[in-house]
Amino acid sequence: MRASNVTMTLYWDETIRAALREDIPWEDVSANAVVPEDARGTADLIAKADGVVAGLPVFCRTFELLDKSVQFTLYTEEGARVKAGDKLLTLTGNMRAILSGERTALNFLQRMSGIATYTRAMADLLAGTQTKLLDTRKTTPLLRSFEKYAVTVGGGNNHRFNLSDGVLLKDNHIGAAGGVRQAIERARAYAPFVRKIEIEVETLEQLDEALDAGADIVMLDNMKGAALEEAVRRAKGRAKTEVSGNVTRENLAHYVSLGVDYISSGALTHSAPILDLSLKHLRAL
Repeated sequence: MRASNVTMTLYWDETIRAALREDIPWEDVSANAVVPEDARGTADLIAKADGVVAGLPVFCRTFELLDKSVQFTLYTEEGARVKAGDKLLTLTGNMRAILSGERTALNFLQRMSGIATYTRAMADLLAGTQTKLLDTRKTTPLLRSFEKYAVTVGGGNNHRFNLSDGVLLKDNHIGAAGGVRQAIERARAYAPFVRKIEIEVETLEQLDEALDAGADIVMLDNMKGAALEEAVRRAKGRAKTEVSGNVTRENLAHYVSLGVDYISSGALTHSAPILDLSLKHLRAL
């Protein structure tokens, strides 16, 4: 498999190169001191914990940028569930490149696999329902495309990618506009007609105002109990509903039972622990 043939973009290359420059500003003193320049070797990628693997194209591309001759033998595929002890792939190439790229490649893969693993655990709870699991913009600066990609590998869906991607009016937009109706009316007049208007509401009064003003999607932010149930009932048939704020695996089923259309969770990207992976058994050829 060549990573450049799988979900690879120019943006990813630029970010991977920047990460490599951060770790290798001019040379890898340790690798260069002990390994001859033309030495070749092979190493295995091993899972040290159970989870969902995401980011194999990025992992492989990291080494490709250091060694164009590197080759990979894969024993699993993107999005697969893996068990501790599983061998995921074997790479063969210049030994200096393997040593120098190891940490950067693993940092990407462990982070992305952790997000996919956490997302899959949440998405599995929504299986068979009409409710979609969404991520947010609470991502690591400059790594958003990697992290949102990992969400999709884990079975989640992407909310807007950036501020140019869609209209979402939050509490500060409402305050700046002077109210819910004013915010929606201004957004409707400014945004292209193909854009949907989503607005965050915190009370039933704000919800009614948003519905009357023609909001397409209402984000029920941190609403609880009877108020949340009533909000979903009032919005039915008039606007799509999104629940946001302190969503956990423990309360996910409750939100689904109410019939909400979307559940968004910043935790998918900001709180997922890494999946423990290791590059082992480096040996000379």
